[in-house]
Amino acid sequence: MSPRHVDRERTSSSTMVDFRPQRKALLFLAYQSLGFLFGDLSISPLYVYQSIFSGRLKHVQNEDAIFGAFSLIFWTLCLFSLLKYAIITLSADDNGEGGIIALYSHLCRNAKFGLLPNHQASDEELSTYHSPGGSNRNIPPSPLKRFIEKHRKTKFALLILVLLGACMEICVGALMPSVSVLSSIEGLKIEAKITNNNMVPLISCVLLVGLFVLQHRGSHKVAFMFPPIMILWLLSIFMVGIYNCIKWNPRVYQALSPYYIYKFFLVTGKDGWANLGGVFLCVTGAEAMFTDLGYYRQAPLRVAFSCVIFPCLVLQYMGQAAFLSKNLSAVPISFYASIPDILFWPVFVVSALAVIVSSQAVISATFSIVQQCHAFECFPRVKAVHSRRWMPGQTYIPEMNWVLMIISLAVTIGFGDKNHIGYAYGIASLIVTFVTTWLTSLIISLVWHRSLIVSIAFFIFFGSIEVLFLSSYCMKIPKGGWVPLLLSAVFMVVMFVWHYGSRKKYLFDMHNKVSMKWVLTLGPSLGIVRVPGMGLIYTELASGIPASFTHFLTNLPAFYQVVVFICIKTVPVPSVPHKERYLIGRIGPKSYRLYRCIVRNGYKDVYTHENDFENDIVMSIAEFIQLEAEGCSGSLDHSVDGRMAVVRTSGKFGTRLLMSESAGFEEGSSTSLPGALTVTSSKSPTLKKLQAMYEQQESPELNTRRRIRFELINTIYKDPRVKEELMELVEAKRAGAAYVIGHSHVKAKWNSSFVKQFAINLYSFLRKNCRSPAVGLNIPQICLIKVGMNYHV
Repeated sequence: MSPRHVDRERTSSSTMVDFRPQRKALLFLAYQSLGFLFGDLSISPLYVYQSIFSGRLKHVQNEDAIFGAFSLIFWTLCLFSLLKYAIITLSADDNGEGGIIALYSHLCRNAKFGLLPNHQASDEELSTYHSPGGSNRNIPPSPLKRFIEKHRKTKFALLILVLLGACMEICVGALMPSVSVLSSIEGLKIEAKITNNNMVPLISCVLLVGLFVLQHRGSHKVAFMFPPIMILWLLSIFMVGIYNCIKWNPRVYQALSPYYIYKFFLVTGKDGWANLGGVFLCVTGAEAMFTDLGYYRQAPLRVAFSCVIFPCLVLQYMGQAAFLSKNLSAVPISFYASIPDILFWPVFVVSALAVIVSSQAVISATFSIVQQCHAFECFPRVKAVHSRRWMPGQTYIPEMNWVLMIISLAVTIGFGDKNHIGYAYGIASLIVTFVTTWLTSLIISLVWHRSLIVSIAFFIFFGSIEVLFLSSYCMKIPKGGWVPLLLSAVFMVVMFVWHYGSRKKYLFDMHNKVSMKWVLTLGPSLGIVRVPGMGLIYTELASGIPASFTHFLTNLPAFYQVVVFICIKTVPVPSVPHKERYLIGRIGPKSYRLYRCIVRNGYKDVYTHENDFENDIVMSIAEFIQLEAEGCSGSLDHSVDGRMAVVRTSGKFGTRLLMSESAGFEEGSSTSLPGALTVTSSKSPTLKKLQAMYEQQESPELNTRRRIRFELINTIYKDPRVKEELMELVEAKRAGAAYVIGHSHVKAKWNSSFVKQFAINLYSFLRKNCRSPAVGLNIPQICLIKVGMNYHV
C-alpha cells in the first residue's frame, strides 16, 4: 500500500471522527425540535377539513371537492411551510435568532430605523453586532434605506407594522390552546356518545386551566417527555394516513396535481373562496419554526421538517381525503371518524397530550415576544422569570400567563365552537405571516443587499397569496374573526403609548440634563458634604448627568464619596457577551470620583440584578482606573466626559484587587489578606450594627447574598493618585452601597392636543400600575432611595 493511500485513509477516518459529533448534535436538536417547536403545525389535522367544509360548504361534498381541498392543503404546505419558511425565511436569522422582533432588530442594526436616540458608536464594536455574511459597510446605501432613514413617518410605520405582528402573536398564544383543546376533546362525541353540547367546552376549560397552571408551576420535570409524545403523535397520524389511503381510495394521490384546485373552485364557486381561510389553518404553526429558531439551528429544523413533519402531515391529510371521499357525511368529525375503532382511544389520549405539549410551546413563545417588546421599550414593565423550574432559555411572565388564560377561557365559553375560534386564530396567524413577509423582503434588500427587484418579487409572490387568504377571512369577521382585531387593537394602543411615552421621557431627560460646566464650577466636593459609601444612580441617559441628581442635591446637600451613574440599555442584538456587557467611563476630573457604567443587554437577555452586581461594578471601575493610568498617563485628568472602555476584555481583569468571601458583617474587620494593604471602613460601629439589624429584619434575602471583601494589592504604584483613588473605591464599597432611582410623574403640557394628552395620561397610568423599576431590577428595598421628578412633556 502506498504512503499516499495510507494518508488518504487517515484523512478520511479523521474526517469521519470530526463529523460524528456534529451529526449527533444535529440529530439531537432535530429530535428536540419535534417536541418544542413543531407541535402547533403537527396538530392542525384535527380541525383543517372541518373548517374548510363548514357553513354553506356542508352541502357541497363530492370527491372533486374533497380532492380539491387536499390539493389546496398540499400546495399551501409546500409554498409556505417548505419554501417560504424552511428554505428562505430561516436564513433571515439575527445571529441565530428568529421572529418578528429579530427581523426588526436586524434592520435597526443595518440602518437607522430605531426611534429611541440612545445609540452609541461603541455599540457597533460588539462582537455580535455585525453578523457574518450580513451587512457590508463598503456597499453604498440603497435608495430605500436612505428614504426610510430620512423620513420619521416611515420609521413610525415600520414600528407599527412590527407591533401589529407582535400583538397578533400574543393573540395566537391565547387562541391556539383554545381551538386545539376543543378539537381534541370533540373526539368524545364519537365513542363516549356525549350529546350535551356544553360538556365539551366545559372539559376543555378544565384542561386549559390545568395547562396554564402547568406554565406557572414550571414544566422542566416533564419536558423530557415532550419529544416522545410528539413523535408518538406523528407516528400515529402517519400510520392512520397510510391505512386510510390504502383502504378507502388509493386514487387519492392524483389530488397532488394542482388541477384539482381548479376543480375545487369549479364545484364550490364563491363559497369555496369564502372558506379558503380554513385551508390556511394547515400552516398556522409554520411561523413557530422561525420564531423559536434561537433554541435550535437552521440545519436541525430543516432536517426535522423535511424528513419527519412534512411527510407525516401530507400522508395524514391525504388519508383523511381518501376517507372523506367515501364517507362524505363524516366531514364534521373527519379526523376521529377516520381512525380505526381499535386505535381510537390510544390516538385520542395521544392527541390530548400532543395538544398540551404544542400549546405549552406556543404560550412560551408568547412570553418571549412580550419580553423582547419590553426590551425595545414597547411593552410595560412585567416580571420576566428565568428559573430552573422552566426549561433552559425560556422566559415565564406571570402577568401574561393569567391574561392569556382569561382570554382563552373567555373565547372557549363564549363561542363553544372550534370553527368560530378557528376563524379568529387563522386571522391572527395570517397577519403574523404577512408582517414576516414584509420584514423579510426588507431584509433581502437592506441586509442581504440583493436587488430591489428580488425583494419586490418575494413580497409580491407570497404577499399576494396571503392577501387572497385574508380576503377570504374578511367574510368571517362577524363569525369570530373580530376577536383578534379587537384584542390586537387594545394591545397595540398599550404598546405604542408605552413606546411614545418612553421616548418623550427620554428626550425630556436629554434636554434637561445638567451642564458639565456647572458641575465643574462646584469643585471636587460638588458643593456638598461627601459621606462614606457608594451611590449607584440609575438613569436612562447614556451620556451627561441626569436632572434627578441635582434635584436630590438641592433637597439634601450630601452624597456619597463615590458616585456611579448606571444606564441599562438594550442594544439591537439578541445577546451581549458578559465580558462585553459593562462599559466603564469617568465623568469630570479624577478628583470628582464620578463614574459611568453602561450595562448593555440584548433583546433576549433578561437583566437580573445579580448578587455580584456591586462587586462587578467595583472590579470594573478598579480596572478602568488602572487602564487609564497605564494608557493615558493622567492626560484625562481635565477631561469633561472621558473615554469609556470595555474593561472585562482586559487580560488583567480581576487581578487589580484582592477578593475574599467574608462571613456576616465582618467586612469592617481590620484583618487583611496576605499581600494586601489595610483598608478600614469609615462607617462607625454604631452605624454598622444598625445596618445589620435593619437588613436582618426588613430584608432577610440579603443574608443569603455572598459578601465579598476587597483589599488593595500591596504594590508600588507609579502614580500615587491611582493608589489613593483605589483606596477610596475600596473604602466606599466597605461602607456600603445605596441605589438611587427616579420616581417619575409624567404629565402632558397644558397646551397639548387631546390625542397627546390621552397618550401621556395613559402612559402615566401604566407606569403607576405596572411593576416598578426597582422590582424589575431586583434592588433591595432597604438600600433604595427614590427621587421624585415631574415630567411635563
